[in-house]
Amino acid sequence: MAEADPPVARPAPTPIDPSELASRFEDEKPGRVLTGPVAVILTAATLVIGLLALWQVFRPLAQGSKYYLIFFLAGVLPLVFLAYPADLRLPRRLRAMVAGRASTPDLDPTVVNQHGPSRVDWLLAVAALAGCLYPVLPIALAGGGGGYDAFLDRQGLLVGMDVAMGSLLLLLLLEGCRRTTGWILPAVCLVFLGYGYYGGLLPQTWAVAHAGLDFGQLVDAFYNSDSGFYGTPLDVAATYIVLFTIYGAVLDLSGAGRFFVNLSAAAFRRSRTAAGRTAVASGFLLGTVSGSGAATTVSIGAVTWPILRRAGYPAERAGGMLAAAGVGAILSPPTLGAAAFIIAEYLGVSYLQVLGWAVVPTILYYLGIVLSVEIDARRSGVRPAALEASSAWQLLLRSGYHFASLFAIVGLLAIGLSATRAVVLATLLAIALSFLDRTHRLTPPRLVAALSSGVRGVLAVTVVCAAAGIITATTTKTGLGPQAAALLVGAASAVSSEPAVVLALTALLAAVALSLLGLAIPVTASFVIGWVIIGPALLDLGVSAPAAAMFVFYFAVLSEVSPPTALAAVAAAAVTGGRLVPTMWHTLRYALPAYLIPLAFVITPTGLGLLGIGGPQRILTATAVTALGVAVLAVAAGGWLPGVGPAGVPERVIGAAAGLALLWLQPVPVAIGAVLAGVMTVGVYVRRGFAGPSGGTRAGSPA
Repeated sequence: MAEADPPVARPAPTPIDPSELASRFEDEKPGRVLTGPVAVILTAATLVIGLLALWQVFRPLAQGSKYYLIFFLAGVLPLVFLAYPADLRLPRRLRAMVAGRASTPDLDPTVVNQHGPSRVDWLLAVAALAGCLYPVLPIALAGGGGGYDAFLDRQGLLVGMDVAMGSLLLLLLLEGCRRTTGWILPAVCLVFLGYGYYGGLLPQTWAVAHAGLDFGQLVDAFYNSDSGFYGTPLDVAATYIVLFTIYGAVLDLSGAGRFFVNLSAAAFRRSRTAAGRTAVASGFLLGTVSGSGAATTVSIGAVTWPILRRAGYPAERAGGMLAAAGVGAILSPPTLGAAAFIIAEYLGVSYLQVLGWAVVPTILYYLGIVLSVEIDARRSGVRPAALEASSAWQLLLRSGYHFASLFAIVGLLAIGLSATRAVVLATLLAIALSFLDRTHRLTPPRLVAALSSGVRGVLAVTVVCAAAGIITATTTKTGLGPQAAALLVGAASAVSSEPAVVLALTALLAAVALSLLGLAIPVTASFVIGWVIIGPALLDLGVSAPAAAMFVFYFAVLSEVSPPTALAAVAAAAVTGGRLVPTMWHTLRYALPAYLIPLAFVITPTGLGLLGIGGPQRILTATAVTALGVAVLAVAAGGWLPGVGPAGVPERVIGAAAGLALLWLQPVPVAIGAVLAGVMTVGVYVRRGFAGPSGGTRAGSPA
């Protein structure tokens, strides 16, 4: 008998590196891993930028915020060309020439990316520095220059040198966007640029036609106005976002992320659905400091996917849960996403008010996910999974201080401090508290790493915010916003003249447009475009500014879970190994309430209660009714009524109708929705009676 072949040893699975994996699925593309002198230069530059941002909080530059923004962009844009590769497919000989090396037959296509910045990258960095600092150039140059005040005095009367330097900065920002986010956003910016330049050639009978702008006028709007490169989006990036990113890096290095995941596991370790609840709770807790959907998805997935697999969750269902929980990070106070800070600036309100508007929708969003987890556990026969975790009380006693800085932000905002000062003081508190844990104490070298990491994390969003000025300035100069709003409202009015129907149809069209827009560009840019184009349509129909802004914000965020791109779902599938398309559809099912809740607070005045506006009675009524609607929709989507049994197709259809009716927060629709919800419940009870005492539960699943 022939001897059997010895078993082949399989390699152990490669451990997941959350930070590396997350970078592949963020809005921005992954940057270079720099070493040697270039890494030292980058670290030193990021430290200077971080210290400048901190200095501006307590000792603002006397010349004003725009003066500060010029220096901030001058620090960030050159670093983009050093930290992010060109990532272009070039001929082999040209790649070698660009890299500054001799041509070799076996040159790897990625050699430019692997060996740090090329000569062209350094040249672009120097050009970016010159283009950014030109407005403050203290000497006269070819009729231009002459200092900051002289540059401002030429607004509307730019000389040739001004136009040349503004054009240079325009091209460099487009290239910076391409390197950090891909081709789509630069293409969108070029479309707006083309509209500004050629719009005067359109037939004047068209609603979107305008008088026309020459190239000098466009550059003046971009380079020397408050709505261009140095407009509100860049102001937000250079004041709020950079400080909150530094705060997040400090918390991460102090061990807060691991603590939040461990606390979630400890809180639910005795529950039948411990695995799913742990994933959802981890997403919420990490989201309070992350503000990033894909990064949170990967972070919680790396820890909780083995638990979910042990409990019997299919890879696609688990991936959908992780992605939906991770995207909630952008919707969760107190950090939210970058666009939330832009809301505060656009509406002229405090950041604390924006946090208040987000509280109830966040609760309802996670309520929908938790209910879906409970339904899935019963419908799919998920097994209880034993979690190896300490007592939640022991963890809180040992490491609960990580919550202190989060509470400090809210408390400092409540007593009237600005968001910038609040987050700086909270960061200092987090640094001091880190010394309670010997493993994660922020010694000077680790503090430098946190500050550098925080500033590097804002490079891409800064370039996006500066490039968004192309869109806002063009829209302002041409009057495109009101014209597009009129077209959107006109399309809805063509269907019905009833004001309530027109508002509902406009909101629906706006939701579709924002979802499609967000598929291709980052959340921040999607919000800016949505606000200047779609925001006016909602405002014209009587929607309050807070409701319109939060509506645009939510649908800009939800692009991360919307097929066919769904970055968070792609990241989750990479963690679980599940099939991509089913993972996307499961993500969509888990996140369903987030798509419907914004419609609720736009189409009815009572819906403002969901934003905490309108007094206790309105807030409680809107929250309770919408919570019931979310619960009914979760049953309709999941096909199971917890505590009763499976729901058939008729019950699920009735439940979907009930949930949609309950989201229309008016007495008659609410009454109809409540009746339909009761009919659905009775139908499930009747179905269970016909199926027998087990209610059709699968073997091994809990009742």
